[in-house]
Amino acid sequence: MRLDKYLKVSRLIKRRTIANEACDAGRVLVNGKVAKASQEIKTDDTIEIQFGTKAVQVRVTDVKETTKKDEAKDMFVYL
Repeated sequence: MRLDKYLKVSRLIKRRTIANEACDAGRVLVNGKVAKASQEIKTDDTIEIQFGTKAVQVRVTDVKETTKKDEAKDMFVYL
């Protein structure tokens, strides 16, 4: 699954366009490297998102095309 779509489906970022812009700005790292929005995400990847002065780091536990709001939090684990 594409990184920008994963960020939206997992509800780490609210909209796919915002996820795409964050990737273009270099604020999203996958496994320690700056990632493009089109990068493929797999289970056990580490994603770090930089929001201004703070950063959120998560590990991917599941990749689904669609999910309900209650199940979205099961797609990743905060590190």
